[in-house]
Amino acid sequence: MAELDQDLRSVVGGRTAERLQKAFGMRTVSDALRHYPRRYIPRGQLTDLASLRIDEEVTVMARVKTVNSRWTNPRGGAARGRRTNVVEVVVTDGTGELTVTFFNQAFRQGQLRPGRRGLFAGKVGSFRGRRQLSHPGFVLLPEADEPSDPEAAATFSNTVIPVYPSTSGMPSWRIQAAMALVLPYAETVADPIPAEVRSRHALLELSTALHDVHRPADMAAAEAARDRLRWQEAFLLQGVLLRRRSAARALTAVPRLEKPEGLVAALDAALPFELTPGQSLVAEEIRADLAQGHPMMRLLQGEVGSGKTVVALRAMLSVVDAGAQAALLAPTEVLAGQHYRGILDLLGPMAAAGTLQGADGATGVVLLTGSQTAAERRQALTDIASGQAGIVVGTHALISEGVDFHDLGLVVIDEQHRFGVEQRALLLDKARTDTRPHLLVMTATPIPRTVAMTVFGDLDVSTLRELPAGRSPIATHVVPAAERPDYLSRTWLRVREEVEAGHQVYVVCPRIEEGEQSEARPPGYPPAAVVELVGYLASGPLAGVRLGLLHGRLRPAAKDAVMAAFADPTSSAEPVEVLVATTVIEVGVDVPNATTMVIVDAERFGVSALHQLRGRVGRGSAPGLCLLVTTAAQGSPARERLQAVAATTDGFELSLVDLRVRREGDVLGANQSGRSNSLRLLSVLEDEEIIARARDEFAAVLETDPTLRRQPALMAALTATEAADDVDYLEKT
Repeated sequence: MAELDQDLRSVVGGRTAERLQKAFGMRTVSDALRHYPRRYIPRGQLTDLASLRIDEEVTVMARVKTVNSRWTNPRGGAARGRRTNVVEVVVTDGTGELTVTFFNQAFRQGQLRPGRRGLFAGKVGSFRGRRQLSHPGFVLLPEADEPSDPEAAATFSNTVIPVYPSTSGMPSWRIQAAMALVLPYAETVADPIPAEVRSRHALLELSTALHDVHRPADMAAAEAARDRLRWQEAFLLQGVLLRRRSAARALTAVPRLEKPEGLVAALDAALPFELTPGQSLVAEEIRADLAQGHPMMRLLQGEVGSGKTVVALRAMLSVVDAGAQAALLAPTEVLAGQHYRGILDLLGPMAAAGTLQGADGATGVVLLTGSQTAAERRQALTDIASGQAGIVVGTHALISEGVDFHDLGLVVIDEQHRFGVEQRALLLDKARTDTRPHLLVMTATPIPRTVAMTVFGDLDVSTLRELPAGRSPIATHVVPAAERPDYLSRTWLRVREEVEAGHQVYVVCPRIEEGEQSEARPPGYPPAAVVELVGYLASGPLAGVRLGLLHGRLRPAAKDAVMAAFADPTSSAEPVEVLVATTVIEVGVDVPNATTMVIVDAERFGVSALHQLRGRVGRGSAPGLCLLVTTAAQGSPARERLQAVAATTDGFELSLVDLRVRREGDVLGANQSGRSNSLRLLSVLEDEEIIARARDEFAAVLETDPTLRRQPALMAALTATEAADDVDYLEKT
């Protein structure tokens, strides 16, 4: 491994190494070997030029069709007398054409003769309706009668030409030349996948795979190499997760068993509904986890409105029954306040310990947020430290210094993807003993099985798919406002009809102030910012309707007042019938009387966000309606995405749509860190079978060799994976 850690400068030279580091972050031989080709071009095959997209960085194989040189006519003024030579080369794949343009490089006319073939690399632009490459890099296939060109010889020595992710400063063929210097170091690399695993799955040895992925003899060799490297990515990733899972199970936790006639039983008796079969099953899984002597590490995922909070509350009460405390961490003050009030409503006298209204065995429930007054914070901290508060609900304030728990037995994290591993660890470390609290993380963003295995592989996963009885259906429609202004007028009329029927409505838009965007709006199209939209609606289509404004920059007291006026307008001096808000209401807000949601500029939201927002309606007995207002053109990717959301309310189906329209690195969290992730070839969407097999194989290895003492190469590879800067996506768990 020492040779693979060698500085790249000593192998490819300082100038090339500097360019590779600047463009791709390569520093070592190992980094270079893991920069795999994006695709391959059989030597005689030309690129389909019709498939090229504007602003795309491309490397194409094409044949020169025509070459023309001309001088521009100078204009008057300061530019008088200045002429520019333009060489225009038209290259073709036999059907489509692409213009290649060079300025003040007249010698290119002699190099790029008609009939010559070569690779051309650059960003696709457009000029007078024709696609073009301006000043591209290029290398031509050698001809028999010309002197040998070392760069061309290296590029075209094989029948298959690798095309690498590249930049203008480091085109694909220069990367290929650098790889020729790096490849000898792959010959003695230690293979982390045990020989018996390779044999069972007909995998190449690592040294062979590294050679063939960069310099394949043919397409079959390239595919075999990619299959082996794809398998290794899955194997090492699952290894990291399974070892973390094993390490967690080796920790000690205090079993937290509910009392036969304690708070859990009292809650079940007081609930105005019966748990669904899915809720009952998950509740039993959690109960079994809490009875163990090692910490529960469970992910609870479920559809919007599937009842995750009730299941989590039962888990918290189990811990309180056992004499300990539970903490619920929420990402926003609005959501924390919703959870707090919802728990108080469900528990009633069971949450009033120490008061005349308190039931026998009652506990205390406290809220801790950053906006509380000093007196409120002091009282909350006292109740937490003394154990008077059995359930603590809060935001990031829970993990701040000075928050001391009497006996923290369970941590529940809602919308876990909004928290980093450091924040989770800080809360888990609030336990006073050497034991670890149990952990339950929740998400209302349904996760495909492959993502669950890839991102949350160290957690047990519970899933709630069914909605509680009585939950109303939600109809979703796209409102193409630019094409059909009458549909937009009908949208606001529909809002009025819902209000007149005694219901409430959300209107959601992506921004707080209109100044944050500068594009022109179609005539009659509403502003896409809450501050301007409230005024637009109040003086126009919703004049006379009582509107409320909610966004993240409001003071907490103002947020609470608006939410209270919307949640129960009959008890408010300033009732709210239509709430105009940003995505601050995306999760957790539960107003059963809200039946309709209008989302302005819906194309600006992702699939998951739209599904989450839509879940705020249809939570009562009346049917829900979601209207997606957009100017996206028919047939555009944005419009197709909206149509997919309108076509189904199945969050698990939409999660697959979400994966297809987003880069998988974003799903894994790499985009958040600004670095590329460890998965270069593995696709969490397409490689489910490989991921599952790799997980089973690594689990078998751990069973026979828990410390991996007999697998030094595997241990070294895992250590490198865990220590690398680019495993941020693993830390989401």
